[in-house]
Amino acid sequence: MKSKAKLLSIVLLLIAVQVTTVNSYAQTKAASKTPTGILFIEDQWQLALKQAAAQHKYIFVDAYATWCGPCKMLKATTFKNDKVAAFYNKNFINVAMDMEKGIGPQLAKEWQMQAYPTLIIFNSKGQPVLGTVGFMPADKLLQFGQQALAKKI
Repeated sequence: MKSKAKLLSIVLLLIAVQVTTVNSYAQTKAASKTPTGILFIEDQWQLALKQAAAQHKYIFVDAYATWCGPCKMLKATTFKNDKVAAFYNKNFINVAMDMEKGIGPQLAKEWQMQAYPTLIIFNSKGQPVLGTVGFMPADKLLQFGQQALAKKI
C-alpha cells in the first residue's frame, strides 16, 4: 500500500511539474508575440490618410526598399527603441511603404524619392511637413518627430 501511495505521489508531482512548465512556456510564447517598437501600417497609404484624418494626427512614413541596409538597421534598432516607439505610437499614424511594390513606385515619383530610407512626416491631409534621408539613431528620430509636431501646417 505504501508503494502505491508513493507511486501516486510521484505521478502527481510529475503532472504538477509538467503543467507548470507548459503554462510557463505558453506565457513566454504569448509575451514574445506582443509587438514591440513602432507599430506600422504596411503599404497602405490611403488607410494611413483616413486614420490620420479621423484621429487628427500627423503621419510618419518609413519609405524603404527591401535591399536597403540602412532601412534594415532602422527596423532592427531605432524603430524598436522603447522611447521612440512610445512617442511615435502616441503621436503619429505610422506607415511603412515598400517603395518598389504596389503603390510605392507611384508615391516614390510623386514624393521625388532620391534614396532610402526616406523618412517623411505628413499632416493629416497628406501634405509633407518634414523629411530626411538615411539612418537615424533613436535620439535623432525623437528630435525629428518633435520638430515636425512643432510645425503646425
